[in-house]
Amino acid sequence: MGLIDNINKLFDHRIRLGIMSILLVNDEVDFNRLKELLDVTDGNLASHTKTLEKAQYIKIEKSFIGKKPNTKYRATTLGKQAFKKHIDALEHLIRNPE
Repeated sequence: MGLIDNINKLFDHRIRLGIMSILLVNDEVDFNRLKELLDVTDGNLASHTKTLEKAQYIKIEKSFIGKKPNTKYRATTLGKQAFKKHIDALEHLIRNPE
């Protein structure tokens, strides 16, 4: 097995890495909070969350609070496992570069 075999390509992008990091330590986070924490545009955040949703790493819940739309994100069990495996692979690579 190669040193980078368990590094997940989906987490290569810093925004997706940030989304998963935030969702791992929070049960759920709404769109505006995620956008604020990551300092990204609406379109950029929407694009990256769709990618993670397509991989079934996050769940997106849309609802309304009064007449205002509210979107919440939560990491799935699969997403948590994949992210942990990715982080473990990075840590292994840092500790054993040769």
